[in-house]
Parts: sequence; structure tokens; C-alpha cells
Amino acid sequence: MKWVRWLLGAVLVFLLATACGTLIPRPIMPAYASAETPGLRRILLLSGPIHTDIAIPLDDEMRARFAFVEGAGVPLRHPAAEWLIFGWGGRAFYLETPTWSELKPLPVLKALSVDRSVMHVDVAGHILEPQDSVASFDIPVEDYRRLLDFIDDSFRREAGAVMPVADFSYGPNDRFFEAHGYFNALFGCNTWTANALRKAGLRTGLWNPLPMSLEFSLGLYN
Repeated sequence: MKWVRWLLGAVLVFLLATACGTLIPRPIMPAYASAETPGLRRILLLSGPIHTDIAIPLDDEMRARFAFVEGAGVPLRHPAAEWLIFGWGGRAFYLETPTWSELKPLPVLKALSVDRSVMHVDVAGHILEPQDSVASFDIPVEDYRRLLDFIDDSFRREAGAVMPVADFSYGPNDRFFEAHGYFNALFGCNTWTANALRKAGLRTGLWNPLPMSLEFSLGLYN
């Protein structure tokens, strides 16, 4: 059948593009090639089946830098909180699909076309290292600050204030915020994560739409 051949062709093109995007590295940006300030900061890449997040150690600097998420209900001063976790993604899919059992056609269609974006912020306690879903990187302080700037700039603001998504969260410790940029099938949550990690001085593949391709390229080039 014609539509089956078309679908198989589309899947083949996607897999080929993903392979090329993974194996072809992004050029190194000269401004990020070295850091003048001594010292290293640890960050984590958290990977799921289709989504990736970045975890930053929760210290006094982070509490001050992202105090606005605490005002929206993220418990930065919880005694068990050790990590602040950031993710970017499509608004409909993020908000309407907290679990795979709640998958609906409309959010999927929006994710495959164009959707508004949101930032998801959560806190976590101790994260076991190493494990398959966690990759750690020790980066120079200057690159760490560039990463924080990129994350901060991803929040959409009005009159200087971030815009929490009202009356919605997955649980008591996380919140959603309106974000810059539009989500689509080509530039999704994992390409945002890859961009953030490049700001942190890490090298990735040319295009990383899937967690597996991003993890592989990070291991290959770093």
C-alpha cells in the first residue's frame, strides 16, 4: 500500500538523519573552548525514553539565581533537596501527558507540528551515580555560568517577571513556566538540552532529537 511505503520511507529518513546528526559533531565554538576561572562544577544529564533534563547542584548560588521558581512553589530550601532539575518541552505534551497511560492524540499532533513551549522545574534528593539514565560532567566555572545564563534566558517573562503555568504541576515539588521558543518534531526537548550542554562547553552531534543519540554523541566527543 502506498501509505505504508510512505511511512516506512519517512521512518528510514528520520533514522538516517538521526544517525548523521549523532555522528557528525557540531563545530567547537571558540568562545567556549577554554575557561579563565579555575575550578569545576558538576552537572547531570537525566535521560528517559523520549526526554532529557539537566540537573544542577542546589547550593546557595542556585537558590539566589533561581529564587523566582521558589516564589512559584518549587521548594528550593527543602532539607532533602540536593539537585535543581530543568527541562524544556512542548506545552500540550508536557501538561497533558504526565504518564504514558494518559497519552492523547491532540498533544501528539501538536508535538509533531508546532506547539508553544514551557520550562519544567523540579527538585530531587540524592541521585545515584553511575546509572544508565544519569550521565555526569565536570565543567569549568565559566562554562557553568554560561549554562545557567542559557537556562535563565529560556524562561519567558512579562515586565521582568516569569510566568508560572497556573494551577498545574505533576506533584508537590515541581512547577511549569512559560518559555521562549516553539516546540516541533525537528527542534524538541532533546535539541534544547543539547544546546544547553554546548553552552556548558560540551560537544554534541549536529542534531540530537532522541535521548539515545544525545547520550551517544556526548560520550563520543567528550
